[in-house]
Amino acid sequence: MRTVAILGSTGSIGTQALDVVRRNPDRFKVVALAAATSHELLVGQIREFLPPLVAIADEEAAAEIKAGLGPMRGMEILAGTEAAETIARESEADMVLNAMVGAVGLAPSLAALQSGKSLALANKESLIVGGELVMDLVKGEPDRLIPVDSEHAALAQCLRGERKEDLKRVVITASGGPFREWSREELSKASVKEALAHPTWTMGPKITVDSATLMNKGLEVIEAHYLFGLDYRDIDVVVHPESIIHGIAEFTDGSMMAQLSTPDMRLPIQLALGFPDRLPAGIQGLDLAKLGRLTFEDLNREAFPSVGLAYQAGKQGSTFPAVLNAANEGAVMAFLEGKIRLTAIPEIVEATLSEHEPADVVSVVTLNRADTWARRRAMEAIETSQH
Repeated sequence: MRTVAILGSTGSIGTQALDVVRRNPDRFKVVALAAATSHELLVGQIREFLPPLVAIADEEAAAEIKAGLGPMRGMEILAGTEAAETIARESEADMVLNAMVGAVGLAPSLAALQSGKSLALANKESLIVGGELVMDLVKGEPDRLIPVDSEHAALAQCLRGERKEDLKRVVITASGGPFREWSREELSKASVKEALAHPTWTMGPKITVDSATLMNKGLEVIEAHYLFGLDYRDIDVVVHPESIIHGIAEFTDGSMMAQLSTPDMRLPIQLALGFPDRLPAGIQGLDLAKLGRLTFEDLNREAFPSVGLAYQAGKQGSTFPAVLNAANEGAVMAFLEGKIRLTAIPEIVEATLSEHEPADVVSVVTLNRADTWARRRAMEAIETSQH
């Protein structure tokens, strides 16, 4: 039985991960849960899975949880911004599933790997911000880092057993989001409600907005660069509205291998949790005849410049990806709060990148400095755009 710690247990990925555990009680035992503030949902998870360790970032929420649960023998509840990192490092888990949102997920990812655990990674930012540091920790042990993003889980399946020298390129698919056929002018009038209405996936608000701007595809390009050791020129993005094909590998002989499945995040989650096994309690299979056809389109880079910005930051390396991520996080939050229009998000990111003076990534301190600077610079741009 594999023991699992789930960071971000009350979010979209976390709740689906617990559903996978629920369906496979003979395979997994939850030994730690971590959340930010959703304490009511967390209380229900604690009562069901009885983990010996719990972390919650909000200290007031932690106090309410303790009061609501009453005395529970053998359980420790940690509070504060570093509680998830402590769980990643000190819990008795064999595997940590990091489903946290944002750059705050980097420290727990590093802690999990430093302590010898396997890391099922759904937190994109761990690789976007600290890819060099993360990959250094799994040199010689690549199987300790298992992607949970549907696209990278798909590519991992396509590449398993293949020789690196036979690979020509990989293709990451994008649904195109809710604004696939919109012009840049139309996008400037998009509402928050429209941006959160994703056509094929159910996700948290930040990731859903990233899907609307297609920044998520840019971030996934950087992830693929680190996960599979690929040059950026060997990573492509194509729009695939049906979201049935999640990743494609093309080989030097011209053949292509694609992974197809129903768009259900429980599949890549259980592939990661059960690695290297495939679990029989899967998802609904595909009826290919009923699907009828699968379509592909070129990416409209003029309407969706975020993908190009991510390629640019990735190729520049050093602290540029960290700045890209931080500026985007700040701009997305401002959009969700109604402070800026959707098209201002990539504008703010581009302006922040253009002013950045990079530094070599030698430690988390270097990354934190770049992150802090980028958030401050993005906030200045947001405030300027409001006047």
